[in-house]
Amino acid sequence: MGLLRHREVKCLAQGHTADKWQSWDYYYYNYDIIIIIVVFVKCLLCVRHCTKRWGGCKQTGLGTVPAPHGAYRFNPHFTDEGAEWASYTLGVFICLKCSGIHRNLPELSRVKSLQMGHWEETQVKFLAQHGNLVARGTYEALVPAYYYQPNQADCQVLREQWIRAKYERQEFSSPEQKLPYSNGQREGTLWKRGRDQAQYHPCRFLLSERDSCLKYFSKQDSREPKMTIQVDRINANFQPEKTGQAHGLQLTFLQDNRTRNLFVYHPDGKEIVDWFNSIRFVQLHYLKVAFPKARDDESPQTSPSKPGLPFRSQPRDGFKRRWFTLDRRRLMYFKDPLDAFAKGEVFIGSREHGYDIRRGLPPGVPQGHGTWQHGLTLVTPDRHYLFACEMESEQNDWFSTFSRVIEKPMTPQDHASEENRSSLKGESINPIY
Repeated sequence: MGLLRHREVKCLAQGHTADKWQSWDYYYYNYDIIIIIVVFVKCLLCVRHCTKRWGGCKQTGLGTVPAPHGAYRFNPHFTDEGAEWASYTLGVFICLKCSGIHRNLPELSRVKSLQMGHWEETQVKFLAQHGNLVARGTYEALVPAYYYQPNQADCQVLREQWIRAKYERQEFSSPEQKLPYSNGQREGTLWKRGRDQAQYHPCRFLLSERDSCLKYFSKQDSREPKMTIQVDRINANFQPEKTGQAHGLQLTFLQDNRTRNLFVYHPDGKEIVDWFNSIRFVQLHYLKVAFPKARDDESPQTSPSKPGLPFRSQPRDGFKRRWFTLDRRRLMYFKDPLDAFAKGEVFIGSREHGYDIRRGLPPGVPQGHGTWQHGLTLVTPDRHYLFACEMESEQNDWFSTFSRVIEKPMTPQDHASEENRSSLKGESINPIY
């Protein structure tokens, strides 16, 4: 019986219907003993092929089920890792990371491993009748265009609040559901990192759809804001590792023609994610007003940034270590990852406008610094910029990231950003030749 249940769950994870595995029912029941003997003998013959990755036999798979490829089409948000677990109360297949979040919702979701779990017949049938596609039609039927749907690479707080919003709060199941991040105004306290200090202090923040801006006040009872930021200039990204806060949010924007960073957090995960999506809501509204033909997926200032730490080259001083961030088409560098202001930035346009990225450094230029031997050359219409990475994998990652940006056609918002960049003050990245 245990072997039968195990095969049925694997069959469902691979996308087969209940009818298909039921048609095999007779075969497995009548040859149960023979199958067990054959599997046992095969396992003994290929013990040397056992691997740590699956924790079982490489040829027979006894005691394990490899990541089910058929589950990929069931779970579009976590396709890279595959579904190794399933919730037998919600009827969905989930990845390993999300299984831990589901365990924290015992009243709503009970999970089992597809590899090691013991599955009852009723649980298998429930999975067969539901699955991720059915669940999406129920729990994700009304997800707003501005709401950020995380993937497997996103941080814990984004994935957890996405799961809780769907299954616990059911925010996207009913049109009568009032979303806390869609009323056009939000006010509350966030802990902000000091510009010249490493300490966080509580500040009052006010987000207004009517004024298309985000304001923050240094004190709770302050009447005048310490700073007013236009929403079309904000890019919000979660950076828990960079900030040292599990709910750390980085706000990047232009202030006095210089790129500025604000680092904030809130101890409550739901609160900080609601702020994040509230900013996206106001930005999408502004985008629709400024660019009526813009699509819902073109919200320009909420794209994930690409952080990294290669060297950059100067004509006289050689390579210096700097922290780089690629925010859409803006490449910025900082002396320290938590600097309030960028020391310089470069706009990266499309290939048809004369931009390109090349592996390696030009002839005659020293190939990197010390162990940083993997060079990159960024070509712009006016100058070339040289960078060096320590690892070849990092070089490949940055090359792919630059290539995606350069190959993508520029939008009207991108052209507007390029015009704003021409008036930037502060240190610029020096040309090489």
